[in-house]
Amino acid sequence: MKLVLATQNQGKVREIGELLKDQNGIELLSLRSYPNAPDIVEDGKTYEENAIKKASVLAEYTGHLTIADDSGLAVDALDGAPGVHSARYAGENASDADRIVKLLDALQDVPDVRRSGRFICAVAIAEPLDQAQVVRGVCEGRIIRTPRGTAGFGYDPIFVPMGYDKTFAELGDEIKNQISHRAKALDEARKLLSQMNSMKF
Repeated sequence: MKLVLATQNQGKVREIGELLKDQNGIELLSLRSYPNAPDIVEDGKTYEENAIKKASVLAEYTGHLTIADDSGLAVDALDGAPGVHSARYAGENASDADRIVKLLDALQDVPDVRRSGRFICAVAIAEPLDQAQVVRGVCEGRIIRTPRGTAGFGYDPIFVPMGYDKTFAELGDEIKNQISHRAKALDEARKLLSQMNSMKF
């Protein structure tokens, strides 16, 4: 069974591919296999809405089972921002570094005890012309004042997960893929995929 990863973000492709690599009977494909795939406008008000839209549209386009995620960082002191706008927080063409700078500027006067936040991830799985199924994962933590580490992507260098003293960018993929918001959501998605895969045979 072919499974399309509905993202152009190579960090996500690597991370999701690693988390799903042992799914028997599933061949993983990225959007690089579909260079003319439509761009999806992520205009949903929730992570779930965006993930479902991406999975459903691209499942219909590719003709294959498709998995999509939408994720973001919700900071309590910023009333949940950047939230669903995490990837566009500093503008459409901003880099990860630009987004981090803007977030740290917004939190400049916030004391350490109030810098709590969480990564949230919604993962949707859709078959062509069928209703998508969606699951969610959350990772609690705090935002530090200076980026640390070189692994990961996005806001990883400034996010320290609860129970750890290193950022996601310092912990590296092995630990991150056990405790992250995406790992938790994909763990639930794996269960759905196993059920769907078993129904094919």
